[in-house]
Amino acid sequence: MPIDVFMTQLSPTMTEGKIARWLKKEGDTLESGEVLVEIETDKATMEVEVIEEGTLHKIIASEGTLIPVGTAIAVIAEEDEEVAADYVPEDAGEAPILETTASVDIPASPEPVAQAIAAAPVPAAAEAIQEVDMAAVVRAANDKRIKASPLARRLAKQKGINIAAITGTGPNGRIVKVDIEKAAKRGINLGGSSFTPIALRPLPTGPMPYHADEYDAIENSMMRKAISRRLIESKQQVPHFYLSIDVQMDRLMDLRAQLNESADGSFKLSVNDFIVKAASKALVDVPAANASWTDTHTFQHKHAHISIAVAIDGGLITPVVRFSEQKSIVDISNEIKELAGKARQGTLKPEEYTGGTFSISNLGMYGIKQFQAIVNPPEGAILAVGGTEERAVAEHGQVVVKKMMTLTLSCDHRVVDGTVGAEYLNALKKHIECPASVLI
Repeated sequence: MPIDVFMTQLSPTMTEGKIARWLKKEGDTLESGEVLVEIETDKATMEVEVIEEGTLHKIIASEGTLIPVGTAIAVIAEEDEEVAADYVPEDAGEAPILETTASVDIPASPEPVAQAIAAAPVPAAAEAIQEVDMAAVVRAANDKRIKASPLARRLAKQKGINIAAITGTGPNGRIVKVDIEKAAKRGINLGGSSFTPIALRPLPTGPMPYHADEYDAIENSMMRKAISRRLIESKQQVPHFYLSIDVQMDRLMDLRAQLNESADGSFKLSVNDFIVKAASKALVDVPAANASWTDTHTFQHKHAHISIAVAIDGGLITPVVRFSEQKSIVDISNEIKELAGKARQGTLKPEEYTGGTFSISNLGMYGIKQFQAIVNPPEGAILAVGGTEERAVAEHGQVVVKKMMTLTLSCDHRVVDGTVGAEYLNALKKHIECPASVLI
């Protein structure tokens, strides 16, 4: 029988994907391991390989089309199989293909071109427990190729759960009743009836307050939409508070210069490398600051998995340096460079940008003295790093010039109390002002 190819979840926060490029055309023979299509997700553009051999009978979703997870994008015919020309995947009636804003013509007297994304963001994994809320994912429960018991299928349909997104624990991966019950307890809702396709939602009306030649209408990428959802969620749902502290950088700058000089080109340490290592050491000193929030538990983490904010074309992503408290500053420096390179190339794997426990955002290289970052849920805190500058400070009754930096800690008050945040910043200050400690 024909094999339907579905939009699969390629990142933990993905609820829909855009067809970036088909590598095969209708009629091509498909072999396992070949790249079938490139999908733009909320994090990167990823390759999807052929897992079912045969012939590409039909491409349902054309390039540039936005598709919810669980919706058919193509049909594969098995060897020597003839597929009726009018064959329609079983989920097509419930999940119409959505057109992107790229297909909207902007008239000479423009009206706003906007799309509202109803999908709630998915919190990053917190240790072994993950709470997932994907209200914008369309159901694919009728997929006959999915191994599931009749009872599991019935329960999934009753609870509005996309059975295609569940991993079965029964024999040969078969989805059974307990799998559906566990998914429901974790808050998974993959395909409720409240989802309204983008193409069917009314666009805002009314004249734009600009002339047509005064702006460029730039389509929001999947990443930009995800950033929007995440930041709105954080500012609306996370009770932020902010703590700032000034640290002297003279010793750190001297040590950095000495190490780079002695390296003879084998490595080059940045100020940010020292900050990451010092932040990791401070999390060991004050473990209560290394925590994340869920509705049922607060996770106090045993290791420092540091999310590093990296600016890329069209957005921001936070690759994670794992077990950074155990790594040397040179290893941290090399890993940050590698991860940042992958981020800018769009080749990060999900495991390389999820599971962080504490974030660092550094705008010091842009001349920013101080700023307040937005907490990256479910992490409990994020450190905003300003630039190093010479300032006149009082020391032993004398005014002297010192190299100073301002650090600002944004905290989720549900997880990190004021005293914990203050203790953490003081521990961080100690490691920065006595930088030899980060080498031990």
